[in-house]
Amino acid sequence: ALKKMGYADSMYELLKEPLRLLTVRIPLKMDDGSVKVLTGYRAQHNDAVGPTKGGVRFHPDVTEEEVKALSMWMSIKCGITNLPYGGGKGGIQCDPRSMSFPELERLSRGYVRAISQVVGPTKDIPAPDVFTNSQIMAWMMDEYSHIREFDSPGFITGKPLVLGGSIGRETSTALGVSIVMNEAAKVLGIPIQGAKIIVQGFGNAGSYLAKFVHDAGAKVVGISDAGGALYDPNGLDIDYLLDRRDSFGTVTNLFPNRITNKELLVQECDILVPAAIENQITEENAWQVKAKLLVEAANGPTTTIATEILTQRGIMIVPDVLASAGGVVVSYFEWVQNNQGYYWTEEEVNERLHKILVDSFHNVYRTSQEKNVDMRLSAYMVGLKRMAEAVKWRGWV
Repeated sequence: ALKKMGYADSMYELLKEPLRLLTVRIPLKMDDGSVKVLTGYRAQHNDAVGPTKGGVRFHPDVTEEEVKALSMWMSIKCGITNLPYGGGKGGIQCDPRSMSFPELERLSRGYVRAISQVVGPTKDIPAPDVFTNSQIMAWMMDEYSHIREFDSPGFITGKPLVLGGSIGRETSTALGVSIVMNEAAKVLGIPIQGAKIIVQGFGNAGSYLAKFVHDAGAKVVGISDAGGALYDPNGLDIDYLLDRRDSFGTVTNLFPNRITNKELLVQECDILVPAAIENQITEENAWQVKAKLLVEAANGPTTTIATEILTQRGIMIVPDVLASAGGVVVSYFEWVQNNQGYYWTEEEVNERLHKILVDSFHNVYRTSQEKNVDMRLSAYMVGLKRMAEAVKWRGWV
């Protein structure tokens, strides 16, 4: 992307790795009195445009490489949506599903104590991610406020409303995906009313998205979670499924006629939305994908080779850095509201989100047409431009 825009190699050398990566060891006292020592990370990709911003995930598969990659994707998301941020990302290698509530609280507070020197409302602003939620954000904000000795709502986003959270934050990623999906469907001439949509993943983004498109008149023909997948060409009863899922978003284990996640990805549909984890569409199954439009709600669900195959087959991909940018946009709104001490209505939040994402989609689509590149490369070009300009103006490169 940088080469296509004519930047020197030195710009690539600077942006190909995060400026900062902190690795921390967190001693965690378990309920049975034993102590586990867990590894956590915080990557800050580039702060030339402004403070870094990005989620914190609690997951057994968290690695240094993953956190670095996610911080770079966040930079690109912020560039595409024109936010005054660079990308950041954090994570702790753990399995929160096997922890009690008090253990999770001690872990959340321990992580903040470990990274408190490098984060803050003007340095690096965390947010929720995989297996973290508004309760975990609340504990983290409370711990940071204790350390700094003043109330710091702007230190973190995705908080409960009573602690300075923004209306619309919880549904923002999914709403953003549906806004961008609508724009892409218009360009391709696919009416959302009656469109067959598969949503892989039924967590925060996937479940809300399924509800939004279902309410808009689309047929959600497939969903999946960690337990497997459900597919019905006549459409699933989304309200029923949402009602029956457990606290980790799992619902498929209630049904005997499940198929696998892999099988779901190659079923008949108009729009396919991978909303789970990375590397789901690969060179092995890209030839079998039957959708006309692929909208990436997850981070990195499609490999590079799969992207080439799908583009060659004429399937439009709306890349993750564009499709799932709704979360960081409303996180930005939350931070702005915290800084001002003035809070917006749901209409104001949704209206502003809609405008930013529609503009962002058409900017990326227009660039892809003008430069004759696929949507992913176009998104990277749009997303990196602002950061590269800021780096130049600062005289770093």
